[in-house]
Amino acid sequence: MKRIAGVLVLSLLGNSLPASAQNSGQSPPPATPSAQSPTPKPAEKTSAAPVARPPIPDVAGRQLTLPEVIVIALETQPLIQSRLYDYAAARFRVDQAIAPLLPQLSAAWQASRDRLVPIGTSTPFDLTQNNVRLVLSQILFDFGKTVAATEVSKRLADVAKENLDLQRDLIVLAVKQAYFNLLFGQRLIKVNEEALKRADLNLRSARGFYEVGTQPKSAVVRSEVDVANAKLALIQSHNAEQLARVALNTGMGIPVQTPTQIVDILSEHQPYQIDHTQLLAEALRRRPEYKQAKLQVDAAEATVRFQFRNFFPDITGNAFVGRATTDFREIWELGVALNWSIFDGGNKIARYREALASLQSAQAQVRSQELTIAQDVEQAYLNVGAADEQIQAARAAVASAEENFRLAKGRFDAGVGTILDLTDAQLALTQAQSTEAQALTSFRIAVATLERALGRR
Repeated sequence: MKRIAGVLVLSLLGNSLPASAQNSGQSPPPATPSAQSPTPKPAEKTSAAPVARPPIPDVAGRQLTLPEVIVIALETQPLIQSRLYDYAAARFRVDQAIAPLLPQLSAAWQASRDRLVPIGTSTPFDLTQNNVRLVLSQILFDFGKTVAATEVSKRLADVAKENLDLQRDLIVLAVKQAYFNLLFGQRLIKVNEEALKRADLNLRSARGFYEVGTQPKSAVVRSEVDVANAKLALIQSHNAEQLARVALNTGMGIPVQTPTQIVDILSEHQPYQIDHTQLLAEALRRRPEYKQAKLQVDAAEATVRFQFRNFFPDITGNAFVGRATTDFREIWELGVALNWSIFDGGNKIARYREALASLQSAQAQVRSQELTIAQDVEQAYLNVGAADEQIQAARAAVASAEENFRLAKGRFDAGVGTILDLTDAQLALTQAQSTEAQALTSFRIAVATLERALGRR
């Protein structure tokens, strides 16, 4: 006997989520009033549609301010784009979780052809059979399992959104640090260029005094060493400036070779005024890490509810209509099914206990985040105060070093000073100017770090 059979199965989701619900980031309410737990609160209205890759901005030929750099980074940085896609995927998982509450519709067609040889005869004949069926099923009552699963997915989607905000905060901090490091590199280039000019001038003076016999050969040699050291420092500062520009371009998500130019704001120093007593409360209110930890607790609680409701049965309504056999007579069926797993080897109990342990872990993580955020805020606040004081001390040191160099230069030109006194004064001035630039940069970075600790951008 030969058989030739063909099968076609088509499964359709009874009511796919409308486009408006997907675009708004909200899930529609369950289609049945049988849910036993409150409907989860909708997440913040944020599009879950995949985001398009933004164009690379043209920054050549113009000086960028810090706000412009931050805007470019938030729009272009691939890490942020990745988190946007992660959030979109998490929102679609909410749609997947709520789908079992909605009607399920499927269609099936099966055709077979048998070749039969009756007993006592040698003449075969073909028997063709067809079976067409349209099946509709709907969960009538599941003790809130699907609602709990949807709540878990929504909380995890909220966690993904906070992860997006966290990535934005980290990118903003990295861009600010790179911005100020680039300004520091440019400031060091100016300091070392001035140091090289002074060293060249000292070398010419030493050679002139040597030619007239008022200074020994060692004065010329020492001046030549200072010129060589100044050139070396200038080369290093140029390299540091280029590396800082590469870091800034990377933070903005633009090609690293872009000749980015930025506005110098290091000299615009003003004391940073802030209420110390309100810092921790603001940080706990703003920091995405803390929000994530609390949302993880919500998700863990929803998971516990879901695993507990898994101990109860599912009641499902089923209906199908179709035609079968060679004459295509009509068949139909209506029914209600009760599915209840009485014993599964302890699997559901183990999952429930796992959910409880995960909930306790998430609660402990919230307390850990509170301590970490408090530490971040306090350290950042102290660093801002120390950096502010360092600027005042560095500026006083620059003034003293400039006066000391002026006096040493005058004594050397008058023939009463040594080349060692002059080069020491030159080195002290260069170091003081570098320290001032470093203090200004450290203050700006300390403020940026404090703003990051507070959840600001």
